[in-house]
Amino acid sequence: MLTSFAAPPTAAPEEFAKGRLLVLPRAGLSASDLEGMLRPHGGKARRIGQSDLHIVDLPPNVSEKAVQALLKHHPKLKFAELDRRVSAAFVPNDPYLGSQWYSTKIDAPAAWDTTRGHGVTIAILDTGVSSTHPDLAANLVPGWNVFSNNSDTSDVHGHGTAVAGSAAAASNNGIGVSGVAGAAKIMPIRIADANAYAYWSTVAQGLTWAADHGARVANISYVGVTGSAAVQSAAQYMKNKGGLVVVCAGNNGIDENLPFSTTMIPVSATDPSDLKTSWSSYGQFVAVSAPGLNIWTTARSGGYEQWWGTSIASPVTAGVVALMMSANPALPASQVESLLYASAVDLGAPGRDPVFGHGRVNAAAAVNAARVATATDTVAPSASITSPGGGSTVSGVVNVDASATDNVGIARVELRANNGLVATDTSSPFQFAWNSASVANGNATLVATAYDAAGNSRASSAVTVNVANGVVADVSPPTVAIMNPKGGTVSGTVQISLSASDNAGAAGIKQTLYIDGVLKASATGASLAYAWNTRKVSAGSHTVTAVAKDAAGNSSSASLQVNR
Repeated sequence: MLTSFAAPPTAAPEEFAKGRLLVLPRAGLSASDLEGMLRPHGGKARRIGQSDLHIVDLPPNVSEKAVQALLKHHPKLKFAELDRRVSAAFVPNDPYLGSQWYSTKIDAPAAWDTTRGHGVTIAILDTGVSSTHPDLAANLVPGWNVFSNNSDTSDVHGHGTAVAGSAAAASNNGIGVSGVAGAAKIMPIRIADANAYAYWSTVAQGLTWAADHGARVANISYVGVTGSAAVQSAAQYMKNKGGLVVVCAGNNGIDENLPFSTTMIPVSATDPSDLKTSWSSYGQFVAVSAPGLNIWTTARSGGYEQWWGTSIASPVTAGVVALMMSANPALPASQVESLLYASAVDLGAPGRDPVFGHGRVNAAAAVNAARVATATDTVAPSASITSPGGGSTVSGVVNVDASATDNVGIARVELRANNGLVATDTSSPFQFAWNSASVANGNATLVATAYDAAGNSRASSAVTVNVANGVVADVSPPTVAIMNPKGGTVSGTVQISLSASDNAGAAGIKQTLYIDGVLKASATGASLAYAWNTRKVSAGSHTVTAVAKDAAGNSSSASLQVNR
């Protein structure tokens, strides 16, 4: 007999996190300017990884809804949103005799003749993953517990283990089930509590962490994440790093009225007859569909269970994406995505429709399309500055808006003032905050340069403005932080990254890196990267020091200790 468990409600009494917001400043807005913006509300901003997203913590006596209402239209912020709680999209069933019908339906065995996902890491953003399951243990790589801010990624619920098995349970090992990408690596990212509830903030943090640590595919089997501007921004951040994000459509059996997304791949669920399941959500946001009914997968107990839900259709699709990337690692993420859509089996109305998206995924066709494809994008994007207009007189922190288009997709837009880099924006709309005090009074030239994933670029026409600032001595030092490493024990080649900001803008910053007091690298602007070969230093404690100096000569530093 089958027993089922209802998913947590999608609109629980505490629908939003108390005292918390998610904000995205315009590219180039200094940390001190953001701090000043939040000070009247008692807010403190925490940057998410190396992205521009921030979590804002408010005092207990301050209403997050009231502050969000004030900040959401602030001209220096791209958005400010409440931190919504989201639930997993699943209904688990007890095990009974069955088979992995979905593998044949998506023609996975034919795809496995080419690849089983070697060389690709799939991040599972969920309740954790069982590290002792015999069908998962060999494929696991270190992840992170965003919910508790530690490295314990054990499964506190069971949903994450089931999702991980659908995507990448080990194949050809003589036991259990075969995930769609059975040779891919699994990166567990715990974003949820023991009841499988997560927040938009934990999803965004998990995506950023996965992107910064080498995952090429991320799966989020949580309802409604495409409705978050913060999650959209984090997904674009991962896409810019060569990854793709797959999400579930939901199990409410309705049109979710969620926005169309170019940053994620939302998946609806189909049955053995290639029909939409009665409970699968749908809508214009759906990109593809995949089997999601009675799917055998791994259980937290160490055994196996049948599950159904778009929670399972999503990792089935993520597994197909991993197979494609493994078949042709050189393909950019945007091309993998387009080939996934083009190779899908068209169901329902011809072309993309709200029920099946582009169609039901076909692993064999997708892998073959990826295998024979070549990265041939030679078309440069176009860019223009839409505001301010030429001849404008400006002062202080100036809002600069840019427009960029490309035949495949824009990876980033860089803004320069008098040839000095102001900031880089990686998500549309491309909006900047330029501190005009970083250049001398008089004419200043603004240029926006757009880049696509293939490395093609094109600069906009120059816009000349008249800078008219009062002369005020700059006495504020820049801020500098060591983003990586975080401390502890290091080995091999360590990628050191520094980040700095200044009230006068990033263009005037000079950063220097010292290891044990010896200068190792220097750079101008907001970031510095250095590959440190620790094999050439002695065992024991070593000091990493970052120094930032602005154009006015103000400086600050940050240090940390590591052990080799």
